[in-house]
Amino acid sequence: MNKNPNKRRQQTRDIKTPKYAKPAKSENRQNSEAGGGVADKLNAWRDLHAHALFSSLGRLVASPFSSVMTIAVLAIAISLASGFYLVLVNFQQLTNHLETSTQISLFLKEEVSDIRASKLLESIKNNPKVQQATLISKEQALEEFKTYSGFGSAVSALKTNPLPIVIQVLPKNSLTDKNELEALQHEFQQNEGVDQAQLDMQWLARLQSIIAVGERAAGLLNLMLGLAVVFITANTIRLELHSRREEVIIAKLVGATHAFIRRPFLYAGAWIGFISGIVAWFIVTVMMLILRSPVETLSSLYGGHFHLLFFGFVETIKLIALSTALGVIGSWAVLVYQLQRTKPE
Repeated sequence: MNKNPNKRRQQTRDIKTPKYAKPAKSENRQNSEAGGGVADKLNAWRDLHAHALFSSLGRLVASPFSSVMTIAVLAIAISLASGFYLVLVNFQQLTNHLETSTQISLFLKEEVSDIRASKLLESIKNNPKVQQATLISKEQALEEFKTYSGFGSAVSALKTNPLPIVIQVLPKNSLTDKNELEALQHEFQQNEGVDQAQLDMQWLARLQSIIAVGERAAGLLNLMLGLAVVFITANTIRLELHSRREEVIIAKLVGATHAFIRRPFLYAGAWIGFISGIVAWFIVTVMMLILRSPVETLSSLYGGHFHLLFFGFVETIKLIALSTALGVIGSWAVLVYQLQRTKPE
């Protein structure tokens, strides 16, 4: 019975072996790769975009003459559009100082006393549609007429003061709502103590028309110059794509997708637009600095306190972001068309 002890020990060892075997190292490696797949993809995506971002900038630096010429043309176009916008903003600021030209003048009846005029003034000030109201008495009106009319001696010879009491009313939103102004003028005219409510609506209409024309012109100019930026960027990327045609064909032969081929060109367009926006901001700022001193001197000669407005932080960010977006749009448009036509022969 003990003829083969080695065989019996082997059978005993087989019986004591656990039923669940230890996983192999290859299985552990596969499980770890499956768990870290998302992180690896994100890292690869980041590396690809970082390489395309800096390699496109390196290509622009490698050809400085053509890059500078392209950026200079784009910067001038962007500075023209942004400069015209800034001029319009300053013009709107100037019109805010002309609101007093749209005030309503209430000429009170001759029998209205100073006390009654003061009560009427308080009621007008409490009107929610009124921004400011000022009372000019008969004596004040007579003194102003003597000072500015040039007939001081003739007026002094008069035995009675023929000038009425005047209340000057400055409405709210006087530059934007013409219908509300007319309704307010009609409301004042219905007052018993008011003889005449006068408003220069023709001047208001002219001022509103000038502002509307300026806004429309600024919009059209910005649209045309924006299209110019897109076309110039598209032509620059087209030339770059043509110079790298063999590289693109080889990439297609080895299976590269259009997205992979487009990536460095899109970043090149973004760099061109970004740098052009910064240069345009400097151009506009320097121009406004040159104009600030003579404009403020002219304003002080007319007794005003007009100060030129510059681009704020938010407007600067919008300018650079918009120029960058235009560069990307121009690059994308030409790449979609050209890559469809570029095929291996």
